[in-house]
Amino acid sequence: MRMRFAKLSLVVALALTLALALAVPAKADTWNVDAVHSHVGFSVRHLLTPVPGSFGDFTGTIVYDEANPPSSTVEFSIQTVSIDTNNERRDNHLRSADFFDAENHPTLSFKSKKVAPLGENSLAVTGDLTIRGVTKEVTVPVEVLGVMGDKAGFQTEFEIDRKEYGVVWNRSLDQGGTVLGEDVKILLTIEADREKPPAEEAAAGG
Repeated sequence: MRMRFAKLSLVVALALTLALALAVPAKADTWNVDAVHSHVGFSVRHLLTPVPGSFGDFTGTIVYDEANPPSSTVEFSIQTVSIDTNNERRDNHLRSADFFDAENHPTLSFKSKKVAPLGENSLAVTGDLTIRGVTKEVTVPVEVLGVMGDKAGFQTEFEIDRKEYGVVWNRSLDQGGTVLGEDVKILLTIEADREKPPAEEAAAGG
């Protein structure tokens, strides 16, 4: 009888331990953007066709909680001087006060304020987007491409009106219309590295 009671007690203890483990929410991971394997691009209409460009110098941190998306956060920063449209003269013009005014506004930034589920593997991320010193709240769709070990993938595509951020330069054409469009499409494809706890980092280094 005592042995049977002891076995029953052990089973109950194991069940309680498992229940408690399952009740503890998974810890959110912090992911640092791997700029070498990521891309920050945009396109804007020039005359009739969209012309692409990109930024080469950027950093970002994503705290992603798969079990509780609203606790996730995103911060991103881009160096405006790193703009590249494959044309040096145009890039210098874009860095000037006519556009990004890189000397006085060296960074573009985004900082999330709210994250909500948007469907399977998708999030609606609301936050402050700052361009040329002007901050506007935007909501962008983010697709979670997946997690593979210490790597994670994210992607977003959205559109902004550049005039709302003080980027208003344009030129009228004799035949009507303008040289540049007002809407800018932005595309980010992000590969990020999981930030390891200090103890784990030390062990890996040792």
